[in-house]
Order: sequence, then structure tokens, then C-alpha cells
Amino acid sequence: MPIWLEVIVRTLVSALILFVLTRLLGKRQISQLSFFEYITGITIGSITAYLSVDVDTHWYLGIISMGVWFLVSLGIEYLQLKSKKARDWIDSKATVLIKDGKIMEENLKKEKLTNDELLEQLRKKSIFQTAQVEFAVIEPDGEINALLKKEYQPLTLSALGVKAPPEPEPQTVIIDGNIMDEPLATLGFNRQWLHTELGKLGVSLDNVNLGQVDGLGQFYADLYDDNIQVPQPQVKATLLAQLKKCEADLEMYALSSEEPSAKQLYTSCSEELQKVIQNIKPVLAR
Repeated sequence: MPIWLEVIVRTLVSALILFVLTRLLGKRQISQLSFFEYITGITIGSITAYLSVDVDTHWYLGIISMGVWFLVSLGIEYLQLKSKKARDWIDSKATVLIKDGKIMEENLKKEKLTNDELLEQLRKKSIFQTAQVEFAVIEPDGEINALLKKEYQPLTLSALGVKAPPEPEPQTVIIDGNIMDEPLATLGFNRQWLHTELGKLGVSLDNVNLGQVDGLGQFYADLYDDNIQVPQPQVKATLLAQLKKCEADLEMYALSSEEPSAKQLYTSCSEELQKVIQNIKPVLAR
């Protein structure tokens, strides 16, 4: 076999084996690498590259070496799943870097981090003052997570005592100008409805890069032509305005009515409608 052909065969076989081993090791290998997984990934990749071009070496020896590293890595992962002590020793533990706004200098030195690096990581999380941080830790994968003090945390609906109803998952119904029938059917719509929505926006299907429908049935489109401004859907805003108008009309009827029973009825309906508006306003006001 010619050398160039042997290199091609070795490369294809090595790539296939590397792909299979990586799949078997799981997604964690490519998402959150521990120290040992980092070493394993580099080593197996180096063996694969060496196996592809070193025609003077028996190729099966490289495969055996890759297999051994794979089994060792698999064993380490199994040990981590079964033993917290082993997991803490291999992956290490999270280290506190800031507590009650005070930087823990000793822990910072232990993790070989400088103040500049810490501040950089905090800025990436939109935190610019360490005094605002209640608690910050560096995770075993090197990620720094921080909890702001209560007075500096963003205001949420739960903090206001407002319970927002769950919102169904948005569906992507157009990709690269092609209609996705399954997500469209999941929402209970069809192609005729979609073409009607496109007509409302005044755009053609072949000019739509991405089209999505939210849980309330509002259609959003991103066009290939960035110079065209697509109007935002006004269904929720219109519904909220109509509900407020109905509530205002009921109040007016209650004030203008001279019949006690009718006045009481209009007042009661107005109060109930106010409660409905308050409950759904967090969703319609988005």
C-alpha cells in the first residue's frame, strides 16, 4: 500500500475511533472539563494525531493506547459518580472568594487568581463592585459564580408578590425560508395561518431567515434583508388595552346608573375584571 494511502486510511480510522470514544465518554467531556478530563482529551488527541502519520509504528499499538486511556477515564468517571470523596479529590471543591463583600485573599492566592482576574470575571456577570457581592465562589471547572446582596438584586415579579402564569415554549416555524410543519402543528396552526401572518407583515416566505411563534401565538420574523424594519406584533398590547377599556366602561356604567342593582352589578364586574388584568398584565406587558 502506498504511504499516502496508508496515511489516509490511518487518519480516517483514528478519527472514527476518536469520535466513538468521545461519544462513549459523554457530553461532559466537551462541556465542563475536569482537570483529569482535560489531560485525557489532550493525550487521546495527541495519540490520534501520532497514529495518523507515523507509518513506521504498528497502528494497533496506538489503538491499544487509546483504549487504555478510554478505560481509565471511564473508570475515573464511574468512581466520581459513586464516591463524593473521590469526586472532591479529583475535581477539587468550590472555593469561596468573596464573603459578605470581603475578598478572601488567602483563598484567592490558593486558586492562583489575581484581583484583576477576579474583577474581570465579576464584570462579565455585570457586577462592578465587590461590596455588592454577598457570596462568590470559584467552581471546580474554573467558573466564578456570585450572589448579590438582597438590596442589589434585580427586581422580580416574585419580589413584588405577583405570580406570572406559565408561558408555553416558543416554536421555530421557519428556518432558512423553509416552513417547519411539526412545530407549527404543535401550536395548533397551519400553513395558511402562517402565510396570513406573513401577509400582515408584508414580507414573503423566501425573505425570512428565521420565524418564531411565542406561547401566545404572536409571530416574529427575522429577514435576510436587514434594511427592512419588521413591525413588532401588537396582539398582547391590543388585548391589554381592550381589557382596560372594558374595565373603564364598566366603571362609567356604575357611576352613571341610578338603579342600585345595576350599579352593584357593574361595580362587581369592574372589580373582577381589575383582578383579571392584574393577573395577566405581567404576561401581556412583556
